[in-house]
Amino acid sequence: MVNKLRICVVTGTRADYGLLYWLMKGIEKEPDLELKIVASGMHLSPQHGSTYRTIEHDGFVIEDKIEMLLSSDSSVGVGKSMGLGVIGAAEMFDRLKPDIVVLLGDRFEALSVAAAALVARVPVAHIAGGDTTEGAFDEAIRHSITKMSHIHFVTNEEAGRRVRQMGEDPINVHIVGSPGIDQIRQLNFLTKTEVERQLSFKFYERNLLITHHPATLGCDSSVREFQRVLDGLSRLGSKVGLIFTLPNDDPEGCELANMIKEYSHRHKNACVHASLGQLLYLSTMAYTDVVVGNSSSGLYEAPSFKKPTVNIGNRQKGRLQAKSVINCSANPEAIYQAIMCAFGLDCREVVNPYGDGYTSERIMDVLLSVDDPSALLHKHFHMLPTEVHQ
Repeated sequence: MVNKLRICVVTGTRADYGLLYWLMKGIEKEPDLELKIVASGMHLSPQHGSTYRTIEHDGFVIEDKIEMLLSSDSSVGVGKSMGLGVIGAAEMFDRLKPDIVVLLGDRFEALSVAAAALVARVPVAHIAGGDTTEGAFDEAIRHSITKMSHIHFVTNEEAGRRVRQMGEDPINVHIVGSPGIDQIRQLNFLTKTEVERQLSFKFYERNLLITHHPATLGCDSSVREFQRVLDGLSRLGSKVGLIFTLPNDDPEGCELANMIKEYSHRHKNACVHASLGQLLYLSTMAYTDVVVGNSSSGLYEAPSFKKPTVNIGNRQKGRLQAKSVINCSANPEAIYQAIMCAFGLDCREVVNPYGDGYTSERIMDVLLSVDDPSALLHKHFHMLPTEVHQ
C-alpha cells in the first residue's frame, strides 16, 4: 500500500470508547493505517465527567472534537443536538478527509456522523449493527446507520442475517463478535482493595453493579419506571452494596441521574459515579455478585465474568442473551425476586454468545484488505434467495 489508509474512529461516550480501545490501539500500531480520533457527545460534557481526558490520558491524540450536546435532555434538546452533530461532523470530514470512518452501535451521536459521512462520500464501517432492542429508539438508529454503512462488523450470526435481510452485500458483512470481550481478555484488572479505594466504597457481603438508562420507547415515563427500580432495590435492605453508574444523556437522563444521586445520599450502602472508565468498571463487575439494570453491558460483558444479570424492562428486548440473564418487568417485587434468584444462580458453565475476545484483530484484517475505499460507496440492494414454501 503506497499511501496510508486514514481511518477515522468517532467515539461519543465512555461506553463506546471502552469497546473501541483495542481497535484504536491496533490501528495506531499498524504501519499501513493512520488513526484519526474524533471525540464527541458525552465525552465533552463536564456533567458526564469530561471523559475525553481519559482518551488523552491513555496516550491517544484527539484530532477533532464535535460539540453537540445541549443542557436540555428533552426530546427537543436531543433532536437539536443531533442537528449540531451533523454540522460538526460535516466540518470534521472536510478538515480530516478520512478514507473510512468507524462507528459503533446505536447512539444518536453516531447517527449524526453517519448522515454527514453519507453526503461527504466517506465510507462507513459500522460495528454492532443488526442487533435488536425493541424498548428504545436505538433500534431504529442502529438500522438506519446500517443502511448508510458499507462495511458491517456484526457481533453474532443472528445480527448478520438481519443486516443481509436489509439488502446489504453479504461479502461486506463480517461476524467478528463484540469488542467488549477484547477488554476482558487483555486488561489486567484491579485488585478488590484497589477497586474499593477508587470507588471510595467498602464492599458488602453481597453487591450489585447498577446501570439503568431511559427506555426511550416505553409507554411509561422513564422517571416513573426508575422509581420502581429504586423501590425494588430498597427491598433488599441495607446489607447489600449498591454501586450505581449514571445513565446516558437520552431524554429524561438528567432526571434519572438526580434520582440516583439523591438515593445514594440517603442510603449508606449505595455509591454513585458518573463514569468509572473501562478498567474500573470491568474490575468492579468482577467483584460484584449481580449486574442490574437495562444496559447492554449486562448482556455483552457480564457473561464472560460468569456473573448473572437482572435485565429490567424492555430496553434490551430482542437482543441475543446468555443463560446468565434473568429478565423481569420494572416492578418492585419482580425486581426483588429476580435479584434474589440471581444470587443463587450458578453461572460457571455459561458461554458468552458474543465471541472470544479477538474482535479487534478480525476488524483490523478486514480494514487492511480494503484497496479502494471509494469503490465501497456504490452499493447494490442484495435480495435474499426466495424461500420455497411447501
